[in-house]
Amino acid sequence: MLRVVGITGTPGVGKKSISPLVASSLGVQCFSLNEFAASYGMLEGGEGDLQVDPKALGRRIGRSLDGRVVLHGHLLPYALDPACVSSAVVLRCEPRVLRARLRDRGYPEQKVAENVGAELIGLIAADARRIFGRKKVKEFDASGGDLGASAAKVAALVSGKSPSSPIDWLGSYAAPTKLRSLLGPPG
Repeated sequence: MLRVVGITGTPGVGKKSISPLVASSLGVQCFSLNEFAASYGMLEGGEGDLQVDPKALGRRIGRSLDGRVVLHGHLLPYALDPACVSSAVVLRCEPRVLRARLRDRGYPEQKVAENVGAELIGLIAADARRIFGRKKVKEFDASGGDLGASAAKVAALVSGKSPSSPIDWLGSYAAPTKLRSLLGPPG
């Protein structure tokens, strides 16, 4: 039976960097949802606008993997059967830090704004709690710091050795000018 430790979050929060380290510390294999979809020819669309049917991806994963694994990707809450997810960690990132990361990666400004807005309101965290249940979902601030230390903290969350509390960025951006400076055009 497939038992997934899921790591998800908005694009740019550190899933690809932290997940293999978490898997190593847990002694399990690590898989990327995006790489899994690509290896099975499930990606559609053109460069920069690739799409995948998350439910079809989830069915393929269920047929292809067995045992305990770490799976990471921003589509995790939308792809996997909640019954196979033992724990899900939503990596979060302070919106200004995330904006800088996405711009450094060359994301178009519209995608930067969409992803920063999604992170600001906690979209993936809310969806993960709704789909997997509050008890299974933990949040971790991956805005900075050493990757090894972050992975150790995430592994501690997954193992139940460390508590988690929801992260709320909205309070930091309550002033309209501060919100505009975050979501407005580059300055």
